[in-house]
Amino acid sequence: MIVLDAGVRDSTLRLVLNTGKTIEFCGPADITEETTDAIVNAANSALLGGGGVDGAIHRAGGPAILAECKQIVGKIRSLPAGEAVITTGGRLRTKYVIHTVGPIYHGGERQEAEQLASCHRESIRLADERALESLSFPAISTGAFGYPISEAAPIAISSTVEALASANHVKKVRFVLFDGATLSAYTQAAENLRNSNSSTSYRIEKGFS
Repeated sequence: MIVLDAGVRDSTLRLVLNTGKTIEFCGPADITEETTDAIVNAANSALLGGGGVDGAIHRAGGPAILAECKQIVGKIRSLPAGEAVITTGGRLRTKYVIHTVGPIYHGGERQEAEQLASCHRESIRLADERALESLSFPAISTGAFGYPISEAAPIAISSTVEALASANHVKKVRFVLFDGATLSAYTQAAENLRNSNSSTSYRIEKGFS
């Protein structure tokens, strides 16, 4: 069951699972400033940096991140959509960066939804394997990869709820969203989940600090 707290602010929202684990939605915000144990990078399959979130993380984190990415690419050649790898956080305030490749949107006909869900599940799995307690996600695939935010948000949230519920160490996930429109789409999707048949019990809190 979901209980909505009619809090005083719309800028932040949190899902609280029955286990006490939380999923937060914050923005507009810069993911490179996050202090969670890991942040998630919306990478490309070459793992060599790029634009958007990917470029911002590499610029802020410095050459150590790229050096580890190159080592990984030397072993696996490229990272398929839906999979994830982990590197140092370099100069970032976070300890680690989890790099995951979101799907390029082709109208939803090429398993994009499953690949996007896998990005979130695999990222949480890697964090849990490292015994990390918190991580932050951007809005994966909703930029240059063209995934409509209204479609991406419920997939991201439902897969995160599922993965977090079964995690042994991860206790908090944050969605750090770049602008107000994206934040609004994700918080609306979170509220809409109260009408789903999810077997996971949680409540929604608004306006937390």
